Amino acid sequence: MEFITGILSGFKLLIAMDKEIIEIVLLSLFVSLSATVISAIIATPLGILIGIKSFKLKGIVVRVIYTMMSLPPVIVGLVVYMLLSRKGPLGGFSLLFTPPAMIIAQVCLITPIITGLVYNGTKEKGAEIKRVAKALGANPTQTLFLLIKELRINIFTAIISGYGRAISEVGAVMIVGGNIKGQTRVMTTAITMLRSMGDYQTGIAMGIVLLTISFIITSILYHYQQGE
Repeated sequence: MEFITGILSGFKLLIAMDKEIIEIVLLSLFVSLSATVISAIIATPLGILIGIKSFKLKGIVVRVIYTMMSLPPVIVGLVVYMLLSRKGPLGGFSLLFTPPAMIIAQVCLITPIITGLVYNGTKEKGAEIKRVAKALGANPTQTLFLLIKELRINIFTAIISGYGRAISEVGAVMIVGGNIKGQTRVMTTAITMLRSMGDYQTGIAMGIVLLTISFIITSILYHYQQGE
């Protein structure tokens, strides 16, 4: 009964457009979407190039990428914290406990995920697409764009997987962001804090938002896959 009451109270908070919740949701979307876009720009061409090129130590590079795909978030958070701290090499930028620090941590987490998934797709189909591009007389830039076009579903799936990891991240963003109210508090860190405080109603409201966003993203992915 208490569980049902908590869910109903959570819905009431959402319907009432609670200001604090809206701010947290918007910041969560800003941080996660920014990190996803940056990671996609870096990881998509990188994954494709690794997939189609043969070079020394390629096996080691691929193994490193696969290992980094499962990096513990707290380790990433700690490394980024040390880099951005006052005594760290990037301490002069005063980024610690700000949204940019959270974006950096999420980029470090999801770039290997997108790279690895794009690489897998390219490894299976890239050689054939490259041969077609060569037969058509495409230059390297045109070949890359053709690969992106033909592998768009694999790339889209990789980006969605990266975004899913970013939006659900707790450990790294908690360490580098500090969960400061009105500044660096996002949905996942807020839910963790609310659970420890016993405020399950607001926590459930946050959880509903997270689930809704996940459903929307999954629906978009399904729509694009069905369209192929």
